[in-house]
Amino acid sequence: MDTQVVPVHSRVHQPCAACRMLRRRCDRNCSLAPYFPGEEIEKFAGVHKVFGASNVIKMIQMVEETRREDAVKALVYEARARLRDPVYGSTGAIFHLQKMIEELRSQLESIRSQVLELQQHRDQLLGILMNNVHCLEDDLFSTMQHDPMFGGDV
Repeated sequence: MDTQVVPVHSRVHQPCAACRMLRRRCDRNCSLAPYFPGEEIEKFAGVHKVFGASNVIKMIQMVEETRREDAVKALVYEARARLRDPVYGSTGAIFHLQKMIEELRSQLESIRSQVLELQQHRDQLLGILMNNVHCLEDDLFSTMQHDPMFGGDV
């Protein structure tokens, strides 16, 4: 039972996804390591393919440190969108959603118009029905007044 304790300073540092993909030595000062962990290589691969590693580093460094994680998320989103749609990128999705919104608004307006027509039709039918009920009541009252069976005069 021969166990050796490895000192903390001699442990192997796991390279980030960027350094793994670019086959570079990843040191503790790597600016991409906090945002591209070693097991998320596909995340960096898309960003690298669309923007290039040096541009990604420059863009990240241009953003204040508290906002860098959000900036990387935006870069990853845009890169994935750009790989899916090389011409429009994320704006293609935005245009598609805007078109859907317009179509749905048009459908909603059409349905509102149909509802209004149905309400008017219902009101007309209720008017006819109420008129018929009043006529039947009047006929019944008149019949009862003139029919001796109901105590009316003959």
